[in-house]
Amino acid sequence: MDKIYTRRGDEGWTELLGGRAVAKTHPQVEAYGTVDELTANLGLAATMSPPKLADQLMWIQERLFVIGAILAREDLSAQGEIRLSVKTVEQLERWIDELQKDLPRQTRFLMPGPKGGSRTSAQLHVARTVCRRAERRVCTLEGDLAAILMFLNRLSDYLYAAARWLNFRLGVEEYEMTIAETVGKDMVDGE
Repeated sequence: MDKIYTRRGDEGWTELLGGRAVAKTHPQVEAYGTVDELTANLGLAATMSPPKLADQLMWIQERLFVIGAILAREDLSAQGEIRLSVKTVEQLERWIDELQKDLPRQTRFLMPGPKGGSRTSAQLHVARTVCRRAERRVCTLEGDLAAILMFLNRLSDYLYAAARWLNFRLGVEEYEMTIAETVGKDMVDGE
């Protein structure tokens, strides 16, 4: 790549892998763009994480790069050379089980942020919500995307478990609430 800019997208168009021009608002562009956003969020979380977690997040980023390439193909129903293995979902499940084995039982909703949780944990929750959005974007597409949907669904679970594990490891309390407490608080505070 000689230059970072091409000027081809100045009018709101881009090309899928294969050369077909589509609007930057095209559902595929929305999907792989959200996966790219997720990858960047995980990169930030990895820079703040202990080595074990950082290594896992980098492994996930590599799989998200593959997912982005798949989603950028012209024909999503074609079985291309690039595929996501079901083993990636199994790996996430193993990590989730490892992370959760020592965690206290959760009985309420968690509120990420300064009152309950570390900065890195909050960043993992941001990544989790972007992951859920990526999953919703992929759901709008037609094609053989079952492995991607499974991976994104499990990834959001992993990110939740990782955020909880990190707080537990750091000895940082989580801020727990129920819906009833939130509604009651609003009524008492008059806001």
